[in-house]
Amino acid sequence: MKLRPWIALAALAAVAVPELGLAQEATEAAAPAMDDTPPMAEIGYIFTTFMFLVAGFLVFWMAAGFTMLEAGLVRQKNTTMQLMKNMGLFSFAALMYYLVGYNLMYPGDGWTIDGWLGAFGAASLEPVGLAETETDLTYASVGSDFFFQLMFCATTASIVSGALAERIKLWPFLIFVILLTALIYPIQASWKWGGGFLDSQLGFLDFAGSTVVHSVGGWAALAGALVLGARIGKYDKDGKVHPMPGANLPLATLGTFILWLGWFGFNGGSQLYMDTAGNVADISRIFANTNTAAAGGAIAAMILTQLLYKKPDLTMVLNGALAGLVSITAEPLTPSLGMATLIGAIGGVIVVFTVPMLDRMKIDDVVGAIPVHLFAGIWGTMAVILTNPDATFTGQLFSIVIVGAFVFVVSLVVWFVLKGIMGIRVGEEAEMNGLDTTELGMEAYPEFSQG
Repeated sequence: MKLRPWIALAALAAVAVPELGLAQEATEAAAPAMDDTPPMAEIGYIFTTFMFLVAGFLVFWMAAGFTMLEAGLVRQKNTTMQLMKNMGLFSFAALMYYLVGYNLMYPGDGWTIDGWLGAFGAASLEPVGLAETETDLTYASVGSDFFFQLMFCATTASIVSGALAERIKLWPFLIFVILLTALIYPIQASWKWGGGFLDSQLGFLDFAGSTVVHSVGGWAALAGALVLGARIGKYDKDGKVHPMPGANLPLATLGTFILWLGWFGFNGGSQLYMDTAGNVADISRIFANTNTAAAGGAIAAMILTQLLYKKPDLTMVLNGALAGLVSITAEPLTPSLGMATLIGAIGGVIVVFTVPMLDRMKIDDVVGAIPVHLFAGIWGTMAVILTNPDATFTGQLFSIVIVGAFVFVVSLVVWFVLKGIMGIRVGEEAEMNGLDTTELGMEAYPEFSQG
């Protein structure tokens, strides 16, 4: 009786051993299926493409941020016009970047003038399912790259919109946007990001676009503000400034937080690769530095306005946060958290001092776009030399000057031509009554209208 368990085990083994052999044979037979596993290059292609798509729609959300910020900082009677301009500029940017801008910015081997002017032609995507194509799987899909880069182009146009608010006509503005997004922005961006001479000869470093995106929008806005002139009643003959406060500060604050959120895609996606553990770690570092730079800018503006004006100024704090974000955009990877905070804080200080400086010069910038994007963008571009050993003072400075001169001069010419041909400013009566009713025939808040 005591042997029966051993007899049972022996019988089980007799059955199991042949089954084990069959299982091994089945495993060996299935082994070739492992060859169907995507190679590492294809996995990197998948993850980088996914990163561009996610980062791209975060940057797209910045369009909502700009819209809300501007709608909050203009007066009630001009709100609908800002909404219309932002819908129009993004839509035209999408079309023009597809038709001209993308290939002009990324010409590859198609430079028509060596290092200066890229190829003309509409963008094209891979075939459905990558069928019958020799797609390079070491990077990302063309569709994802196009989508991501388009958002940067549209951001540049959004910067111009806020600075010229409350007195510019709709269609001349949109014509300028067409030229900006089809030609001006892509040409100068190709000099750096498309492999042009700023990159190859000057060693210019601009990680996510403190100059290529933000200063470009600032230069275009400055040119427009000079040609357009100040709003009626903004400045006295003796230079006294009459504040024209925005109608909806909660909306402006919401817009700022939306922009703050979108900036994680703006800077994080500019890592350009998510195919290794190192790249993923760098993206997380970029997120952290981007966030702390915004906080540094906001706190610096809050403290400084308290010291200067005895009360903190919310609009300055909002723009301080944005200036911190612009400042860190040129190099969000190499700084430590402490240095990133300092870089952003200096951006916030720049805004507090340059806003009244523009007023003394009678340059009317409704939302503070020029201090935030131009001046903080210049600072951020030069700050790269503090943390990135590959950056040089001359390379950064000369590139700022070259890009600034090109964008400002061309924009100035375009604004003057538009002014001469069709006029760019609404009439005095229309400006006094508000652009919503005179230019569009509708109001953002009809229940609050007077009369």
